[in-house]
Amino acid sequence: MKLIIGQFVPGDSIIHRMDPRAKLITVFIFVFIVFLANNPWTYGFLLAFTVLGILVSKVPFSFIYRGLKPVLFIIIFTFILNALFTRQGDVLISAGWFQLTTAGLKQAIFISIRLLAIIVVTTLLTLTTSPIAITDGLETLLKPLKKWRFPVHEFALMMSIALRFIPTLMEETEKIMKAQMARGVDFSSGSLVKRGKAIIPLLVPLFVGAFKRAEDLAMAMEARGYRGDVGRTKFRLLKWHGRDTGLLSVLAVLTAALILMRG
Repeated sequence: MKLIIGQFVPGDSIIHRMDPRAKLITVFIFVFIVFLANNPWTYGFLLAFTVLGILVSKVPFSFIYRGLKPVLFIIIFTFILNALFTRQGDVLISAGWFQLTTAGLKQAIFISIRLLAIIVVTTLLTLTTSPIAITDGLETLLKPLKKWRFPVHEFALMMSIALRFIPTLMEETEKIMKAQMARGVDFSSGSLVKRGKAIIPLLVPLFVGAFKRAEDLAMAMEARGYRGDVGRTKFRLLKWHGRDTGLLSVLAVLTAALILMRG
């Protein structure tokens, strides 16, 4: 399971050097504006923006493809569901209960592109931004919520740690699966009930290991005198540059194009 969501790849690209606040704002807005797309032109703009982000980040396409393999099942499953249960338009293929229509095929393609774009853009955020930078960016953006006594620092730290632990848990899962397969456990054959029963022995050591890691992390933070954001200073100060404004300008152009090209 080579899941790349949550990993950080050091680099010197423009996206790596951008302010984490600009990248967080871009991802949040992008997740919403993808729903504005409703025709081939608008989805083409979404794909162009996504591919441009990969090119500028200098992250190899092969690396992203290998990392997205574990979530391809979700995209394929979503494609099949939309293709089967959308019965509008002309019938392309009909065999008993199975019917594939033009509207179903179109809807399946569009929804899959939408899901893929969201996953790739979100992954680019974690690939080009260190966990510490994500924490600082989130804390700064959510700072106004402190007026309502919202634990901004703790929430930002929790989200950062959760993202960082995703690849760690995936690696731990793969190790446990290989160890149990070496002892004769079969995860790939049999009925769904049998596969579900085979996964139960996998979950127990996984949760035990996760709780142990969490406890070790908490003890390490306490040993270093961590007391939240009370009296805490920052070693790295966030600075907004022209490239950050440029990123938001490109996003504004994309949003305007999606709105104008709808219909």
